Amino acid sequence: MRKPIIFGEILDIGEGHWFKDRKEMMLSSFHRNWGAGIDGNAKEGVAAIVLSGGYEDDEDLGDEIIYTGAGGNDPNTRKQIKDQTWDKGNAGLRLSMDQGLPVRVIRGYSHKSEFSPATGYTYAGLYSVVDSWEENGKSGFKICRFRLEYCGKNKERNLPETLELRYSKREKQRKEGTILRIIRDTKIVRDIKKLYNYECQVCRHTINTRSGRYAEGAHVKPLGNPHDGDDSIDNIICLCPNHHVMFDKGSFSINDNLELIGILEGKLFFHKQHYLNKSNLEYHRKSHGYN
Repeated sequence: MRKPIIFGEILDIGEGHWFKDRKEMMLSSFHRNWGAGIDGNAKEGVAAIVLSGGYEDDEDLGDEIIYTGAGGNDPNTRKQIKDQTWDKGNAGLRLSMDQGLPVRVIRGYSHKSEFSPATGYTYAGLYSVVDSWEENGKSGFKICRFRLEYCGKNKERNLPETLELRYSKREKQRKEGTILRIIRDTKIVRDIKKLYNYECQVCRHTINTRSGRYAEGAHVKPLGNPHDGDDSIDNIICLCPNHHVMFDKGSFSINDNLELIGILEGKLFFHKQHYLNKSNLEYHRKSHGYN
């Protein structure tokens, strides 16, 4: 029986960990596939990828990677011989992007990059899939492309905002004026979204994408300095992108009885298995001038 897919970090395997071969990765489910570069599927998402030099269109900039999806290449010449399609692992990477699932990135010795090991495989850390598109590759066939950005724990590496700025200054080869929303979810956020079947707790709507239903997890009391909110079930609500932005900007807030205040009327839809910390609701109201 195949081992279940595991997202995020795996115990005792930190950034920079070196593997002799792929077999060592498979023992811990770090990367469960012997030959394929993508570990995941269209229903659950992708947990890990291996950069092994198998695709001529890959670009490795360290904390930013332009990754070519799976399929259509000649394993001997490493050139595309037919179009790629948006299924299997490629669909899984899109799902990971939509649901904010972290992807473990591993660099192999055959991957042509200054960051690759001379032998074996090295764990590069967790990355977020922040964009996907289709284009004609160097060989003239359609390829599925993904942009991944480092989102691991090493604070000395580039922050997402720095990467966004650097990317915006580079020549736009696809189109101008692209706005990228970076969504990085924890397991708790994903569980809340599943609890509500990806329906917004304000408008009860969801967004149907090619990889499934989409919603976002909003923290009532924001994470990080100076707010120091918790990434916990009592500090998260499920919202559509519009209402997420409105909530973060203080266009509306929530009373302790779950009534909406501000420019919206009505009441927050609530599941019986979910609960909110009233002190977090009070913090949001005070932060945006409702108390």
